[in-house]
Amino acid sequence: QVQLVESGGGSVQAGGSLRLSCAVSGYTYSSYCMGWFRQAPGKEREGVAAIDSDGRTTYASSVKGRFTISHDNAKNTLYLQMNSLKPEDTAMYYCAAERGNYTSGYWCYVPLAFSLLRYRGQGTQVTVSS
Repeated sequence: QVQLVESGGGSVQAGGSLRLSCAVSGYTYSSYCMGWFRQAPGKEREGVAAIDSDGRTTYASSVKGRFTISHDNAKNTLYLQMNSLKPEDTAMYYCAAERGNYTSGYWCYVPLAFSLLRYRGQGTQVTVSS
C-alpha cells in the first residue's frame, strides 16, 4: 500500500521560507512522476511543481525562481523548498505520485492534472502573512 505523508507546513511572514517534505512508503516502481499541488479557499487546485525519476523538473510560473522541488531516492522523500514566500502562496499543499509510464506520451510536467496521480497525501497547510 502506497502512502504519502506531508510535513513542514506552518505560518510564516512574507519573504520567509519553508521546506515541505513528503515521505513516501510502499512505492516499488523505479520510474515515477511526483508533484506538489496547492489549493487555496475558493480556488481550484493547481499544480505547483513536478519531478520525474530522471530528475526533470517543471514549475508553475507563479513560483518559478522561488520554489525548488527535489527527491531524495535514499530516503524516498519528496521536498518542496519555498523561498520568498508571498501571501498568495497561502494554501493547503499536497504531494502526489504516480508510476512514470509514458508509453502514450510524456505527461509529467506542469500544468499537471491532479487526477493523473493516484497516490496522494492528506495535505499540509501553509499560511503566509503580510
